[in-house]
Amino acid sequence: MNAKVKGTILGIVSAVSYGTNPLGALYLYREGLNSSSVLFYRFLFAIVILAGIMLVQRQSFVLSRRELKTLFTLGILFAVSSLTFYTSFHYMDAGIAATILFVYPILVAVIMAIFFKEHISGVTLFSILLALSGIALLYRGEGGAALSTAGVLLVLASSLTYALYMVAINQSSIALSPIKLTFYVLLICMAFIALQAHIGGSAPLQPLTTPCMWFFSVMLALVPTVISLVTMTVAVHAIGSTPTAIMGALEPLTAVIVGVTVFGEAFTMRLGIGIFMILVAVLLIIASKSIPLHKVMTMIGHAFRAVPLHRR
Repeated sequence: MNAKVKGTILGIVSAVSYGTNPLGALYLYREGLNSSSVLFYRFLFAIVILAGIMLVQRQSFVLSRRELKTLFTLGILFAVSSLTFYTSFHYMDAGIAATILFVYPILVAVIMAIFFKEHISGVTLFSILLALSGIALLYRGEGGAALSTAGVLLVLASSLTYALYMVAINQSSIALSPIKLTFYVLLICMAFIALQAHIGGSAPLQPLTTPCMWFFSVMLALVPTVISLVTMTVAVHAIGSTPTAIMGALEPLTAVIVGVTVFGEAFTMRLGIGIFMILVAVLLIIASKSIPLHKVMTMIGHAFRAVPLHRR
């Protein structure tokens, strides 16, 4: 197996494994755990696994004061993103939540343009409009019933904080291995979630009392966290960040499939079109980083002309 094939396979594994987040979370909700408890145990078990990997690789756990300051910021952003995303599952279907979350690459492009003066291309502007149109379709269902406003706002808050997390990593000057960086980010996340649960009082941490709770907590730590992280890192090194990011479109698609097949979530033509529009918008943003605008528009034109007139 050559490096490109291996990287492609691992990129697919990374995206699909991350898309299983709702599988573990929704089962734990059915078992009676609240969002804070689900995230706390997800981060706790992931930390144990990552610490084991660091020990096997003989990585140092030592941090400088500057690294700790940066990691604290990253940890808070990731914790808020995770908490708002998991809480949104109580208000809307997990598949729709995962699709709206996937607009974060567009938010990254907007943040970089506003605060770091990066040029906004025509592809970016078109992608923003396309994504907003897709979200509008998701927001208003087939029968005219709207999605929960609270749920949509929670997912958008999650997407924004994750975009800020990615920008913060990009702009930071710390040089840590992905395993070590993620270990400390999740450690700070776990501490934040525990503190939030203690101070908030409305959703205190709950114990794992059944084998099912233990199984799905470990599954959340292993599959959408550790496996997704490790395979993504190897894929980026093997085939590059752009192809790996494009395969990230399988994340919301996996979440939608899990929601529909396992949890009986509704899937209509209107929602399907909305999901498709968001995915196309994000893929255009990613592709435009390595493909010139005129080539992107040419490919869109060829794809449109390939559709028979009677089907348009």
